[in-house]
Amino acid sequence: MRVGIIDRYILRYFLGTFFLTLVLILLIAIVFDISEKIEDFITKGASAREIIFDYYLNFIVYYGNMFTSMIVFISTIFFTSMLTNRTEIVAILTGGMSFRRLMFPYAVGTIIVTVISMLLAHFVIPISNVHRLHFENLYINVTSGERNNDLHRQIKPGHLIYLENYNPDRMSGYRFTYEVFDGQRLISKLSSDFISFDTVQSKWRLDNYTIRFIQEEGDRLVIGRQLDTVFDFKPNELSPKLYSVTMMNTPRLIEFIRAEKVRGSEKINMYLLELHQRTAWPFATVILVLIAVSLSSQKRRGGMGLNIALGLGLCVTYVFFQRVSVVFSTNGNLSPFIALWVPNVIFAVVGVYLYRIAPK
Repeated sequence: MRVGIIDRYILRYFLGTFFLTLVLILLIAIVFDISEKIEDFITKGASAREIIFDYYLNFIVYYGNMFTSMIVFISTIFFTSMLTNRTEIVAILTGGMSFRRLMFPYAVGTIIVTVISMLLAHFVIPISNVHRLHFENLYINVTSGERNNDLHRQIKPGHLIYLENYNPDRMSGYRFTYEVFDGQRLISKLSSDFISFDTVQSKWRLDNYTIRFIQEEGDRLVIGRQLDTVFDFKPNELSPKLYSVTMMNTPRLIEFIRAEKVRGSEKINMYLLELHQRTAWPFATVILVLIAVSLSSQKRRGGMGLNIALGLGLCVTYVFFQRVSVVFSTNGNLSPFIALWVPNVIFAVVGVYLYRIAPK
């Protein structure tokens, strides 16, 4: 058997098994999702066209890409274990091909899947999320009444605002202050018990407000019951919803994160997690395929079942490490970059070790 034939044979198996597994898992996911949400579809009047094209078509793209690395891992273990049990791997190796050379068609297949996954994550899925999330908000999700506490923002250099409590759905908040600095010196401070945005006039309304002008000759105080005014910020800039970030392609997301850093957003780690996971998760495919081939190319007493069990154990461990590190980043001071790449680095070391002890 010529080397070119072996490459095509393994590559066809690799891609074929992956896409078949992907289709089967997504079909099962869709069946369960329909059974759970069919009542919402009917009672809220979603049309068949909206369900199919706005929701499930984008559902397939989003969740298919999210679980690509895991599905590649499982499918690679499955078909490589079959080749091993049929002694095809042994025949290839004893025929003079090195284990390193055997990895070539796997590498080609992995690069194809990884590149497609990254392009989807960075550019296609943000667009598809617009339709999917709009459908979910319209027919599935109930308004959560999300609130944000202790919001601090720098609107522009020297202009700082604070809100003790802000509701982005109602565009209103309590205990609002607006401070203006000249260098390190405070020159004015506006305080209000309640602030709300008037969508008709596109103005902010302040209730029970106080404005203190701090001057060298003495402070000047202005007190009033109600004030309609214009500020250099919009309601969505105070607390951008996380789902709106998932609708931005990567170049736009990078610009958004830069602006949020200037404003001092408390959710900056969540935005950075969204940015870094678009590369870290697809790249995990490379590492998991290396582990899968190294594990399943060895004949074991337990056969294919043991290889699959070992693979699933590693897969669950990887997801566990990933989720724990993300939690530390979201709720602690761990860098989002480190949170998403540390699991990849750890499992890359595991993959290299397994590769070195795999049959040559």
